Amino acid sequence: MTSKAVFSTIRRSLTKPRGGAVSRGHHLSTSAATASESYASDEHAILMKGVRISGRPLYLDMQSTTPLDPRVFDAMNASSIYDYGNPHSRTHLYGWEAENAVEVARIQVAKLIGASSKEIVFLSGATEANNTVVKGVMHFYKDKKRHVITTQTEHKCVLDSCRHLQQEGFEVTYLPVKTDGLVDLEMLRESIRPDTGLVSVMAVNNEIGVVQPMEEIGRICKEHKIPFHTDAAQAIGKIPVDVEKWNVSFMSMSGHKIYGPKGVGAMYVRRRPRVRLEPLMNGGGQERGLRSGTLATQQVVGFGVACELAMKEMEYDEKWIKRLQERLLNGVREKLDGVVVNGSLESRYAGNLNLSFAYVEGESLLMGLKEVAVSSGSACTSASLEPSYVLRALGVDEDMAHTSIRFGIGRFTTEEEIDKAVELTVKQVEKLREMSPLYEMVKDGIDIKNIQWSQH
Repeated sequence: MTSKAVFSTIRRSLTKPRGGAVSRGHHLSTSAATASESYASDEHAILMKGVRISGRPLYLDMQSTTPLDPRVFDAMNASSIYDYGNPHSRTHLYGWEAENAVEVARIQVAKLIGASSKEIVFLSGATEANNTVVKGVMHFYKDKKRHVITTQTEHKCVLDSCRHLQQEGFEVTYLPVKTDGLVDLEMLRESIRPDTGLVSVMAVNNEIGVVQPMEEIGRICKEHKIPFHTDAAQAIGKIPVDVEKWNVSFMSMSGHKIYGPKGVGAMYVRRRPRVRLEPLMNGGGQERGLRSGTLATQQVVGFGVACELAMKEMEYDEKWIKRLQERLLNGVREKLDGVVVNGSLESRYAGNLNLSFAYVEGESLLMGLKEVAVSSGSACTSASLEPSYVLRALGVDEDMAHTSIRFGIGRFTTEEEIDKAVELTVKQVEKLREMSPLYEMVKDGIDIKNIQWSQH
């Protein structure tokens, strides 16, 4: 009940529109969370990058990043004032205070994933952690281990790190996934070789939200004594994570995916049985020699508090987000046909809903949804007009892959925002379908897949 009351208060305060012009400081969505008439006048319109919108749009892009929890901000603000010493200075009080703040955060992160605080290494985020593990492990064991196994649907930084290794002469197996986005465990088992040095599989996919069978993958890796790495940036704080049950040797985490600050993350490195890796950065030998450089104390503190909040309130968050996901999906499907959920519905994180809308061009739909901040896929690759490589790996037809929209629901999303998002999405899809000759043909009962198109 306490969590429910806290979240209700925070939601109201963060989505309540201010009087006068919308300020830059009002960082959460306002325009669609309230009646659209409130922002219809030019007085409140926003013009940015040539796009004119009636007010700040709904924020439904939680896989890209999450808003900072006010309680995290309070902790960071206090730490900025009092913990200004260098956490690596061992000769005076100011350094000890900062070090203590960092160690408290290390314990908070470790508890969230069932690890020891001695196994947590702070760095800039999951991208750095992924690069450090994939390259560092293979470089350390390069004389004996020359093969890596990963999946075709991994985050770009893992795939690019693997390609970098290939340029150095290592071999990489990119496992295909099934149509629901899940790894074929038998194919994984068959791909293991005597010189396999690492298996890297993302726990929760950033584009489609599917949750991989982590315990089963970990069991296979343990049987073959192969280090198992997972990119858990989209998993921690959202689903239960236990490094012992999953049998992971390495895990990558990011602060800004769980209502914490940007620019900070962590890498879990198992101590027993110990697996070695080569650091990417050299210098003062901080973080057990695995990540040199002075830690950003305030960011680390914010990350730690975000992890502690996630651990305490995960159950409530899960119920709230699941309820909003069902509200969004049912609302869209009640009014539109040809709506497909990409990825498994059973093994899925509820806050990630990736939908394809038949007979609609995805870029046109995104441009039409100016009052809803959503994505056509990963924020790291959404600037590309190519269809999502993740959806193509699932076997999604190119035309449907082009029409995908990822709705990200989070802790502070409201029912009013979901209802408005449904209304705006349905309105825009209907508008685009009215202009689509293909949709007209389908309504007339013509099977467009069997049409032999000719060039002139």
